[in-house]
Amino acid sequence: MTIEEAKNVLAGCRGQIDEIDRQLVRLINDRVRVVERIGAVKKEVAMPVYEPKREEEVYRNIETSNEGPLPNDAARRIFERIIDEMRTLQRTRMGAK
Repeated sequence: MTIEEAKNVLAGCRGQIDEIDRQLVRLINDRVRVVERIGAVKKEVAMPVYEPKREEEVYRNIETSNEGPLPNDAARRIFERIIDEMRTLQRTRMGAK
């Protein structure tokens, strides 16, 4: 492979990554909208934001749905961060506990 061919392959791969990233942002924002609804319901009935049992269910769902090549422990770390950000959104935007 020549350097020019390599640059073309890399440009194509990077274009794919950019599109996937745009899709991920759309999906994360879809998740935020659902989380906002959950936060509003929890606030209305004075439920806590943090529900460790539910979070474990989410992690189990991710791990059983994961077909790789991303290892389950890496997927879990990514979702731990996503869930942490969602919790922060509930607390700050919704004024939830």
